[in-house]
Amino acid sequence: MEKYELLDPFEKARLEKGFEEMDDQEDPVKMILRHKDVRKTAHNYKTFTSAAVPGRIVVPSEINIRKTRQIPFELDPPVHGVYRALIEPWFKRPLQEEYTEKLTAQIAELVEETLIRDQVEVIEEFALILQSRALTLLLNIPFKEAETWISWGTHVFRSEDTALDGDKANILYKYIDGQIEKAIENPSEDLYSLLLASEVDGKKLTKEEVKGVMVLTFAGGRDTIINAVTNAIVYLSGHQESLERFRKEPEIIGKAVEEMIRYFSPLTQIGRVVTEDTYVCEHAVKADTRVSLCWASANRDASVFENPNQIVVDRKINPHVGFGFSHHNCLGASHARQIMRVLLGTLAKKVESIELFDFKENIEELGEIKRKVGYDYLNAKFNRLTK
Repeated sequence: MEKYELLDPFEKARLEKGFEEMDDQEDPVKMILRHKDVRKTAHNYKTFTSAAVPGRIVVPSEINIRKTRQIPFELDPPVHGVYRALIEPWFKRPLQEEYTEKLTAQIAELVEETLIRDQVEVIEEFALILQSRALTLLLNIPFKEAETWISWGTHVFRSEDTALDGDKANILYKYIDGQIEKAIENPSEDLYSLLLASEVDGKKLTKEEVKGVMVLTFAGGRDTIINAVTNAIVYLSGHQESLERFRKEPEIIGKAVEEMIRYFSPLTQIGRVVTEDTYVCEHAVKADTRVSLCWASANRDASVFENPNQIVVDRKINPHVGFGFSHHNCLGASHARQIMRVLLGTLAKKVESIELFDFKENIEELGEIKRKVGYDYLNAKFNRLTK
């Protein structure tokens, strides 16, 4: 197997029955695997709700490590739409020219720092730094704040040996509480201040609601962006011809980003709680049980994608669900896309090739299924483009 390959462990179950089952902290999950079923279920919020007990729709469940409801992620329409409309314009800012220029400068500086080194550990010394620095732009706060987030390590809710670490999570919660208090005392033009000044139905957002948006912003875009960036670097290390294509045909970079998100699927799945007895893939499911929308499986569905297990950097038709689907389409998608576009463009301009050394794969255990989502560590060298 090539180092960059992420095999599809769901294919057999997807073809034979359309679902798979896993246990999650004694709260089982029925994973929905086919593209059409994932989209249909995502759209049906009345039967498959996001507005369950905070933390329950996440897989693995976070009900034991947080009480704060992530907003608008853990809400259903029409309430979801009200909160989303309030904050969505802010999360579209990455499409602005000035924002893109700042992001480009950040990433170019990081790549230059990497090019002068004989070896770099890609997860903590590149992807985490890139993600953290870019987040300062999204929140509109001082660049130096990235150093605090980098010091937390790559995972918000996880430590080295614990899948869900309450003590680790409390670091984030206490940090956000402190930032909210600072914004109350000294409002500025950052996201905290915007939220504190906002109203829903004529009422100011509470501190708990502001915290819910901020927890989602920090947690939702950390591991996923790190996985996407790292997997892209690994892919390019084995496909120097793609770097050359990006240099000659920069117009295909947007398509390449969508294809990488499809293929890598940085977030494997997200859950829903069943509100009434119903059926999934002709299989009965009970009220108050959980199903999951398995984006990673849906994105390899051969009935939708030609050559689904290959990266086709100029794929023309690509209805992937790597950023979710329907009303819960990822709020940070514009930010993530722009990071990936700028990264691929910068690497094409500055990097001739990437050499990989030692690495350790990050494997998710999903019942009987094991899925590679990225790497726990990865050592590499970036070679400068000289011609």
